[in-house]
Amino acid sequence: MLEIIAVVTITIFAVISPGADFAMVTRNSLLYGRRAGLLTSAGIATGVQLHVLYSMLGVALLLRSSPGWFWAIKLAGAAYLVYVGWQTFVSRISPGAINGNAWDAGIPARTAFKAGFFTNALNPKTTLFVVSVYAQAVGPDTPVAQQIAYGLFMSLAHLLWFSGVSIFLSDMRLRTRLLKHQVLLNRCIGVVLVGLGLALAFGSSGE
Repeated sequence: MLEIIAVVTITIFAVISPGADFAMVTRNSLLYGRRAGLLTSAGIATGVQLHVLYSMLGVALLLRSSPGWFWAIKLAGAAYLVYVGWQTFVSRISPGAINGNAWDAGIPARTAFKAGFFTNALNPKTTLFVVSVYAQAVGPDTPVAQQIAYGLFMSLAHLLWFSGVSIFLSDMRLRTRLLKHQVLLNRCIGVVLVGLGLALAFGSSGE
């Protein structure tokens, strides 16, 4: 029972803490609407399963014992965020966004999903979170089915939280107000994403 409480508590606090996932959902929800935000959230939840998979298979031990692999993931994630941030900073005004379409401003579904997936899959913060849970909270006698259930719970928690964030931020009235200043909004979001990327690249904590 204590193990379950630990996993649930760690997961909740990890999910709601601001980071790259939150920034990406904010970006896509505000600029491209609810559909894009929800698909980005689904991509994030799917990305969590990648971390769960290699943690359960023991690759986590390789990451912990071989810093080079961890740094490769860290730099790849940083480069991805810097790239997306720069593209957002220099992007032009979206016609669909100006029209205040709360559901869909024209971004392809695959693009929105991939944005969430790669942001999470390449995020060393999530790597450390999932590895820590499976290395510390999960014991050697924990049944495989229960370990799988923990992983599914982590994904579900990410999906529910970020879907809620997306629904809130894609509200028609809120988006209409914000998108009147879309150039400034693009630049602010771009700076945040680039800043997060640089923080991932040079931060000593791995976040």
